[in-house]
Amino acid sequence: MSAAVSTQTRTGRLVAAAIVLMLVLTGCSGDDGDSPEPSRSASGASEQAEPPKPPRRPRVGDCYRLTFDEALAPTAPTKRVKCGLKPTAITYFVGKIERNRAGKPRPVDSARVQRQVARVCPQRLATYVGSSPDELRRSLLRAVWFTPSLEEEAAGADWFRCDVVASGPRRSLLVLPRTMKDVLADPDRRERFALCASGKPGTKSFSRAPCSAPHAWRAVATVDIPGDDYPGKDAIAAAMDDPCSDAATEAADNPLDVQWSQEGPTRAQWRAGQRYGICWVP
Repeated sequence: MSAAVSTQTRTGRLVAAAIVLMLVLTGCSGDDGDSPEPSRSASGASEQAEPPKPPRRPRVGDCYRLTFDEALAPTAPTKRVKCGLKPTAITYFVGKIERNRAGKPRPVDSARVQRQVARVCPQRLATYVGSSPDELRRSLLRAVWFTPSLEEEAAGADWFRCDVVASGPRRSLLVLPRTMKDVLADPDRRERFALCASGKPGTKSFSRAPCSAPHAWRAVATVDIPGDDYPGKDAIAAAMDDPCSDAATEAADNPLDVQWSQEGPTRAQWRAGQRYGICWVP
């Protein structure tokens, strides 16, 4: 959702951004016994305001033109755009908010609902874009998720929405094609979102880029890092050495001339849930 910080940190920031801030509902005050008689219409019937209608339920394939900051928000603009008009987010899954024992949707700002959404949306993305979890990590694609506002939930909205976005340079989102279904399974479309970089990881020239753009390094593998507590840079580097060496050797034209670089998660990324490192080759 890194490297020094850019793309890979994104998932961590998205997890943090998925926690909905409590909004204040404007409700009608209850009857305290001193209320005046209700006004009556000419027909004698009490005039009552119609209850608000719930917003339209999102649909898979809906397209949006979100900014980077909007993609990080827990609730997002619902105004859709035509999918041929340069969308930056496309809905790939719409789920139902968990219900309590009484059968009513849990509040969207509850920790339980936020955990539900933060778990389901990332789990669903790899299947939608046609990739393995490793291939998804080695792409610019990330899951972002949104719930209704408290006002919308009070009006009957009981859904959550999962969108796919592609992170670009300098807090931007890349323009997406009309559909992202199986995009990473298609060799002709995959390079547009595959993870490459302008320079060596850890240097000033390092900046993530799609592999379809000019680049100097490519992500070729990811390595899971075991443990619950942050192991420290040295332990992470040691855990990545052999897997990255093997991946670089396999990718090299000459097995006697193998270069690679490895990028482990920072402490902040670890806390945000990133438990893997990335192997790079020039």
